[in-house]
Amino acid sequence: MAKQFDKISDDHAAFIAAQHMFFCGTAAADGRVNVSPKGMDSLRVLGPNRIIWRNLTGSGNETAGHLAQVNRMTLMWCGFEKRPMILRAYGTARTLHPRDAEFAELNAHFPPSEGARQMYDLTVDLVQSSCGYAVPFYDHAGPRDVLAQWATNKGPEGIAAHWENSNQTTIDGLPTHILADADD
Repeated sequence: MAKQFDKISDDHAAFIAAQHMFFCGTAAADGRVNVSPKGMDSLRVLGPNRIIWRNLTGSGNETAGHLAQVNRMTLMWCGFEKRPMILRAYGTARTLHPRDAEFAELNAHFPPSEGARQMYDLTVDLVQSSCGYAVPFYDHAGPRDVLAQWATNKGPEGIAAHWENSNQTTIDGLPTHILADADD
């Protein structure tokens, strides 16, 4: 049965650290709800009510667009390998872009990546665990390097062009503020 907590316990943090993947859910006031799988060593628990995760350049940019409208976020982990548990962290998040003062400090928590697009700083107000008994077993075969190679091959100019051509709006047309001019 589900249990609720007002913070991330040491046990929760250990469970999170052991997972190879997590899911991020966001939604604006209207339009589609977005749920994205994330991996690539992109998340850190910084305290009992704080999680940061680094978003890498990809095909869409839904999270940034949604948070610009409504700053709520849910992160979810599933115990695919050993421990049968589903863990969710609910809260409010803010988006930091590479041009923002705090971006470099938070980005330093992760290995270097040419594709770093945003940092999300989540203030957790509720943690919920549930049994996960219906979650199937999956063996982790290793991380994919395709996105990292793509970013390396694009280089800084190619990444900037991708942001301009493919990451300025969500699928519902909301602005993502990826470019500095979009924030003015």
